[in-house]
Amino acid sequence: MLDYDDKRSTDFNPLNMMRRSALQVSRLVTKRSVHIEAKIQQLGFVLPKQPPAPKGNYMNYTKDGNIVYLAGHLPILVDGTMIKGRLGEDFTIEEGQYAARLAGLQLLASLQTACGGNLDKVEKVIRVTGFVNSTSSFTSQPAVMNGASNLFGEVFGEEIGRHTRSAVGVNVLPLGVPVEVEAIVRIRD
Repeated sequence: MLDYDDKRSTDFNPLNMMRRSALQVSRLVTKRSVHIEAKIQQLGFVLPKQPPAPKGNYMNYTKDGNIVYLAGHLPILVDGTMIKGRLGEDFTIEEGQYAARLAGLQLLASLQTACGGNLDKVEKVIRVTGFVNSTSSFTSQPAVMNGASNLFGEVFGEEIGRHTRSAVGVNVLPLGVPVEVEAIVRIRD
């Protein structure tokens, strides 16, 4: 096996030069110009200092290889206040989007823990599922869930943050919250 960084091993062999170029390009592609935690601050968001404590007998996340499965997270303000209410009754679409973004920030705090404190390890947000506590006549669940989806796109960029998604309307959620957000994310070891 050749050491692609060792100039003596290439001897101007075109195949080795292509391998070295490919290695250099892959190193450039995997580097980010701004660390994700810094980007979150630049966007004006604040992650909780600690991930939210589970509200039942479960874990915030579990890992299987480099896939992180994140449990449903709720909209909680930085001061610990939980947002409560129902779309179509207590909240507008914009207020629902704000709640979904708050739940997304809680989710990012758990993901940060799963990544050993470094969100730069996130390779791809694969899937997001959002549950929206709404009246039977409210049909804008996808618009509400854009609050979380847009957050992931802003934080990680489109290539990493864009994901598949389901937005499901339900008649009640735990503790009376308006939204609950869960996700599946691929990370780098």
